[in-house]
Amino acid sequence: MFLDGGRRLLETEANKARNVGATLARFGKYFARYWYGVVVAFTLITIGVWTQVMIPDLSGQAVDCYLFPSSPGSNCWYVTAPDGVADKNEWLSSLTTEERIVGLGGMALALTALFVGGAALNGIAFYAMSRTGQNVLKQLRQDLFQHLQRLSLGFYNENEAGNLMSRITNDTDTIQQVFGFGLLQVVSGALLMIWVVIRMLETNVPYALLSLIIVPVMFVATFYFSSEARKAFRKSRQELGSVNADLQESIAGVREVQAFNREEENIKDFRRVNAANRDANVRAAAFTSALNPVLEALGYVALGIVVVVGGLSVLRNEPLFGTSVISLGVVFAFLQYIQRFNQPVTQIALLWTNIQSAIAGGERIFGLLDTPVEMVNKPDARVMPPINGRVEFENVYAEYKPGQPVLRGISFTAQPGEMIAIVGPTGAGKTTIVNLLPRFYDVTAGAVKIDGIDVRDVTMESLRSQIGIVLQDTFLFSDTVMNNIRYGRLDATDDEVIAAARLIAADSFIERLPMGFQTVLGERGSGLSQGQRQLIAIARVALMNPAILILDEATSSVDTRTERVIQKAFKHLLDGRTSFVIAHRLSTIRSADQVLMVKDGQIIERGTHKSLLAQRGAYYELYMSQFKHEEEAELVR
Repeated sequence: MFLDGGRRLLETEANKARNVGATLARFGKYFARYWYGVVVAFTLITIGVWTQVMIPDLSGQAVDCYLFPSSPGSNCWYVTAPDGVADKNEWLSSLTTEERIVGLGGMALALTALFVGGAALNGIAFYAMSRTGQNVLKQLRQDLFQHLQRLSLGFYNENEAGNLMSRITNDTDTIQQVFGFGLLQVVSGALLMIWVVIRMLETNVPYALLSLIIVPVMFVATFYFSSEARKAFRKSRQELGSVNADLQESIAGVREVQAFNREEENIKDFRRVNAANRDANVRAAAFTSALNPVLEALGYVALGIVVVVGGLSVLRNEPLFGTSVISLGVVFAFLQYIQRFNQPVTQIALLWTNIQSAIAGGERIFGLLDTPVEMVNKPDARVMPPINGRVEFENVYAEYKPGQPVLRGISFTAQPGEMIAIVGPTGAGKTTIVNLLPRFYDVTAGAVKIDGIDVRDVTMESLRSQIGIVLQDTFLFSDTVMNNIRYGRLDATDDEVIAAARLIAADSFIERLPMGFQTVLGERGSGLSQGQRQLIAIARVALMNPAILILDEATSSVDTRTERVIQKAFKHLLDGRTSFVIAHRLSTIRSADQVLMVKDGQIIERGTHKSLLAQRGAYYELYMSQFKHEEEAELVR
């Protein structure tokens, strides 16, 4: 809706064609970490597949050995004749009815053992593979979350939170549906098909080739439908990300939506993206649902070929294509072979569409993991020593997009303990200046130095741990007040947290909450006023005890009375610290040691409040238009 630029960026990325083999290889690296589970699963599934291949063999020989032992072409490999018997078939033909029943009973027990044993082995194999798949998913989510934590603010400015959430949740859920059971089904099915073909060829080559004549058509159908389904599933994943992005944006901005009567327009926008998601899923379902009946029909054709050709050979007692005569047991075994061959073909085809969806999800996840981390420590970065507070900007240039500079030639020096006020029109580059201090972004030219040390030469962790930031839009977590303040220093004791709140006079309103410091706040601190949220944020920074403090329009969203409370808190917090204040209130600017007037990415005026007023330049014009009425109101009071 409002962030179409970011959405287009992700949609473009999602549509890029990627090497499926490379995606599968990257999944393979994750599975390699849990190789023992994979080995156990594959070993058990191989034995389980062997039991399935043995069942048609035993079934066919049960027919040839004990029901029709004199049939031409019969060969009872698994039946052992007594010592001294020269012709096994002749001996089997001479068995009494009771002896044949006993033999069939033995065959039935063997078949039952194969069924039960194969099922048990498959169950254990699926458990081992599912456990391995869950470990892989856990590691994948962890890597994805860690990578997201390291990406720069510029990335988040261009990409929607809802679409990113879709990658972590929906895309990984799609992969979860395949990992474990689905993956092992494909592997076991492929192994069964190969083994069945080998046994068929060992039994009768011409009959096997004739029985499998329809297989190439099956593979062509599978390739076509699955490839089209993969495209549709990739589109579906993309559209679902757009749905999530719109949901997140509409819910987060519900106050603005209702204030501007945008409910109907938002509903129309959501209806559009929701319909696009539906269409993508319907297209994917169409290809998925069409594949199964096509393969099933082809499977019946293959069974028909086995029955007709084999039956004619048995009835006429004639060799097939000049080879040996086919027995009824062989026909019976081939019917089961074809059924066992067709079953995994259908399963793999259906699962393959899920695999295509998982690959599409994997492509998106790995695409996100491949997003370069722009802000990294130098290989030789050292720990930032305790900061005294001297800050130097030396001819600094900065840009968010190549060729579009935001800052141009910014130079100034802040001495330890000074307050630097930064003023100027919206979009002048004020926030960019303070964002360079903790290295949320890097300069493209020039240098930012603290105590003579370039901020790029030290680790970001040691740098940011000594810089406190209070923003206009305070973010509080759905946790206790105690833990929200402790977020500034996780090893702080409860007494230290309370002392930090008392230092800035936030303890009085906190203790009036239902459970005091143990009160659990709602999302983003709902239930508290803007001023109360700001006081908790200031207490959080006070607990850090930073050497440098950044206040980015920290009082612009509160009323005058609340501002005075916050200003008292700032007096304690600013004492002895180098501070940078972006302000829209006169009270903050008047006490600054330096005022920097920024316009179009450049410092056009600098000095104290009084000296800049005396110059009657750009700052004077800003003062007359924005701050004059505040000063007059203070005189009246």
